[in-house]
Amino acid sequence: MLQQKGALEQVNSNRENENKENKNKENRQSRAADGVPICPAAGKCGSCVYQGIPYSEQLKKKQNQVKKLLKGMCPVRPMTGMEHPVHYRNKVHAVFDRKKDGTIISGVYARGSHRVVPVEECMIEDALSDAVIRDIRGLLKSFKIKIYNEDSGYGLFRHVLIRRGFASGQMLVVLVVSSPVFPSKNNFVKALLKLHPEITSIVLNINDRKTSMVLGDREIVLYGKGFIEDTLCGRIFRISPRSFYQVNPVQTEVLYRKAIELAALTGKERVIDAYCGIGTIGLSASSHAGEVLGVELNPDAVRDAIANARRNGVKNIYFYQNDAGEFMKEMAAEGERADVVFMDPPRAGSDEAFLSSLIRLSPERVVYISCNPETLARDMKYLVRHGYRAREAWPVDMFPWTDSIEAVVLLSR
Repeated sequence: MLQQKGALEQVNSNRENENKENKNKENRQSRAADGVPICPAAGKCGSCVYQGIPYSEQLKKKQNQVKKLLKGMCPVRPMTGMEHPVHYRNKVHAVFDRKKDGTIISGVYARGSHRVVPVEECMIEDALSDAVIRDIRGLLKSFKIKIYNEDSGYGLFRHVLIRRGFASGQMLVVLVVSSPVFPSKNNFVKALLKLHPEITSIVLNINDRKTSMVLGDREIVLYGKGFIEDTLCGRIFRISPRSFYQVNPVQTEVLYRKAIELAALTGKERVIDAYCGIGTIGLSASSHAGEVLGVELNPDAVRDAIANARRNGVKNIYFYQNDAGEFMKEMAAEGERADVVFMDPPRAGSDEAFLSSLIRLSPERVVYISCNPETLARDMKYLVRHGYRAREAWPVDMFPWTDSIEAVVLLSR
């Protein structure tokens, strides 16, 4: 009877906490829409540079920036914003440090530096992931684990990386350490799971180099499968610690559906998914195409992409570990063709070697997905000079409160 009463009290307590969090979230969304700075780290970490600006005004500013950069090349359609532009990041990275008085802090590097700005709760990060990070910080103190010092190279614990499937609810926690010797790691894992039973996998990543890279090359699975799965555009994707996966799943669906719409696939086309990562765009487009070829240099991502194709039962897609430019160059040399190329390069854009290979292969349509409108404009000018015409651009706000802009552009031969 007492146990039952205790359980009911716990359930009621959980419900009260959940209702309180929902009310807080609604309040944050309302204040965010009005442009009220709601993050204590505003102005310190340097990420959310648009804090204090009403969300509608942020969209206008970003829209005007894309228009200015693409002026004279193609019409720019209205910016697609988010209905609830808070807590949208499904990937959360926290760096750890120790203050002079011995207090352990966690947060982010201030923009352009390696100075740690303490963060308790970030308005753009998944709130549950932030809670896990706070509890890990407490466990580090309890287990007396030394925090890594970048200057001296002394200490064990460096970072935490959390990836959460918003559709699946699965959560992967990556503990980044400088050595595989983690004292009482089994008890540490048990303590963390007791606090957060929603965690589905825990991985120990060993980064023993003096580097700015977060993750090292060696991994030890401490709990679960070492990866999570999530659903995007009707497909299930496997996400491991080092896989590239868009951090805003709500807007990613908007972006990818627009990209596939612009490709105007009829079910017969041969499609190349360049910079394919774990195959998100190619697999999303596969049901509309005759054949899809995904090309990616990262071997971990290619393994995940192949597993994703099998998981979804997709048989008309093939993945290759190669430089996308070299791959298309070889295709053109052998007289191969492609009707449509999806390209989703990093912020630096594409280099001339890739773009010249694209020109040589000469697909009928190019769908360029960009996370940097400046390099997008530069690459579009190159393609326009070499026989392509930019038809239209669709900007999507993937990163509210920041100055980052995503866009998809259709170019045709």
